[in-house]
Amino acid sequence: MLVLPLLLHYLILIRIVIPPPYSYLGAIVMLLGIWLMMWAASVFRKTGTGFQLERGGSALVTSGPFQFSRNPMYLGILIWLIGFAILLGSLVVCVIPVIIFLLAEFILIPIEERRMEERFGEEYREYKGRVRRWF
Repeated sequence: MLVLPLLLHYLILIRIVIPPPYSYLGAIVMLLGIWLMMWAASVFRKTGTGFQLERGGSALVTSGPFQFSRNPMYLGILIWLIGFAILLGSLVVCVIPVIIFLLAEFILIPIEERRMEERFGEEYREYKGRVRRWF
C-alpha cells in the first residue's frame, strides 16, 4: 500500500492536483485512518477475538467503531490511502483508493459477510441490518 502509490507518483506523474502546502493535509487524513485501524484492533484484542474469521473469529464484535461501521479496518485503510493520495498530490495516485474500495466492496467484504452469516447466523443478520457497511 505504500510502494505502489509511490511508484505511480514518480513513474507516471500525470498531473499534480493538490500542490503543497495543501497536500500536507493528507498527513492528517492518514493519521485519522491509522487511528481508526488501531481503535478497531484494540476492540478486537479486548474482545479476545482474531482479525481473520477463518483463524478464530470467536465473537461478533459490535462495540467501538463497529457500532458505526461493519468494516472499520477497511475504512481505516481507505482513509489512510486517501490521505496518502492527498499528500502525494498527483492525480494518478487517486486511482489507488478507488481500486481498493472496489476490491473491498465487491469481492472481499461479500466473502467475509457470507462467512460471518455462516458463523453467527441471526445475530450477524440483525447487526447487518442495524449498522451500515462503511459508515
